[in-house]
Amino acid sequence: MDKKERFLQEVKVLSKSLSLFTIAFFGIGFFLMFLVLFPDTKLFDKSPNITTEEVVTESLEENSEIEIKDGIHTETGFIAANGLEAVINNCTNCHSAKLVTQNRMTREGWLTTIRWMQKTQNLWDLGDQESIILDYLAKNYAPENKGRRQNLTVEEWYELK
Repeated sequence: MDKKERFLQEVKVLSKSLSLFTIAFFGIGFFLMFLVLFPDTKLFDKSPNITTEEVVTESLEENSEIEIKDGIHTETGFIAANGLEAVINNCTNCHSAKLVTQNRMTREGWLTTIRWMQKTQNLWDLGDQESIILDYLAKNYAPENKGRRQNLTVEEWYELK
């Protein structure tokens, strides 16, 4: 084989390699563009369809240790009473417990708030937990009937000069 034929053969091999590299490069590029344009594509999602409620239940079972001091759940500040776990599991996944504890509503007010969150904030269907949560919130975070503030009590008076 002379030098010219050998050179032509090497050029053919090189051009085939460059062609395959170019095709692979553009193929990967188009694939990545597809993923950018359609991010909801479930090409690699091998996880089973698990509802948010199941995830909440599983996380409670893993962290079942609840610390209560002076009738208050130490981590959240919620009042310790029946329904506490349901409220922690369903309310504190999306927002702070302080958002609950700073509000005071009737049962109807809490129900209206839950419906609003389901309609506008993607809150899941609470199912059997809804009545437990409403009972807890209506009992522990009901409106307080406050009238005028109490009179000040002064233990020791002093005279202004």
